Amino acid sequence: MGSRNPTGIDPILTTQFSQFAISPALMARLDANKFEIPTPVQAGAIPPALEGRDVLATAQTGTGKTLSFLIPIVEMLQKTEGRGAHALILLPTRELAMQVETAFRAIRSSSSQTVALVVGGMSEGAQLEAVRRGARVIVATPGRLEDFLKRKLVRLDQVKMLVLDEVDRMLDMGFQPAIARIAGTLPAVRQTLCYSATLEGQVKDVVRKYLDNPARIEIGSVLKPSANVELRTFEVEQDKKQELLEHLLDAEQGSFLVFVRTKHGADRVARRLARSGHSATQIHGDRSQAQRNSALRSFSEGRHRVLVATDVAARGIDVAHVAHVVNYDLPKVAEDFVHRVGRTGRASAKGVASTFAGPAERGDLRKIERTLAIQMKRFRVRSVNETAA
Repeated sequence: MGSRNPTGIDPILTTQFSQFAISPALMARLDANKFEIPTPVQAGAIPPALEGRDVLATAQTGTGKTLSFLIPIVEMLQKTEGRGAHALILLPTRELAMQVETAFRAIRSSSSQTVALVVGGMSEGAQLEAVRRGARVIVATPGRLEDFLKRKLVRLDQVKMLVLDEVDRMLDMGFQPAIARIAGTLPAVRQTLCYSATLEGQVKDVVRKYLDNPARIEIGSVLKPSANVELRTFEVEQDKKQELLEHLLDAEQGSFLVFVRTKHGADRVARRLARSGHSATQIHGDRSQAQRNSALRSFSEGRHRVLVATDVAARGIDVAHVAHVVNYDLPKVAEDFVHRVGRTGRASAKGVASTFAGPAERGDLRKIERTLAIQMKRFRVRSVNETAA
């Protein structure tokens, strides 16, 4: 993997977006949105991307990846005439796609830089209308985009930039064949930016197939919780978990994202919290897209303090300022632990992650700690008002 930095800008020393080769129009949009200091992944990825190089970045969720590919896209669009899709962004979930579309609208330097959201679980009409009007950026999940391609409802023969975001997640979800078929319709000469939390297994195949001598950006450990997150674990019996959660809510400030194993469990925990007077909502696979969007919006805007979620539904959720993550049920694998905990302690903010585990789960807990080379601060709950370190 090439790691040459053709810009001459040292990513570690770059402290302002104004040091990049960014146009005044885009700089004004960044200023308006109070983006001043690039995160490490932005400092590493933006200069080679602006030079037209392919980029391969491994970074955890919450490191500022979205802006690191949207800035080069906006710059490219300013220099490119004509209607139709010149940039394609592929993402694993509709929630993540919606967040990227919102972020693009916030920083685009002209209203002529139009965008189409192409995702499943929502009405086709508005999506197709945006495509037909000549949207210059398509933000899509692979399934719905492939469906549009099969029906000849969208053309991708003008795409100059392809972004594969959270590519490891897309592969986990079985999208490899769809990605291959979509890539097959794109111009052979194009720029590709690829982002992944890991570089294992199938991800390496994607890198070999679609990237040409990419600039390699690696930000921190790809499988380790952020140092900004205080990790605690509470040994607690199953029937005391709800009481402990409510105790933490009473004792601490800020928003809570609570992870449970099942859809039924998410409903049950959220209902009990609501009965106890806590503002809680839930997100899981059995809720309609409109319900998910509503729950996510009310949580991110602070109308609900607690969001109870299952892992699958939470993939791609990107909510700023989550104060506390609670693993109400222990995650099955260490990677899920990292993804869950990564929802707090973002950028330079501090966060807390509390993991509830029964006495029978001590071995599973130690396995997660060994895999991630971490040690959580331990508490044993005898009764909720009597917690021993």
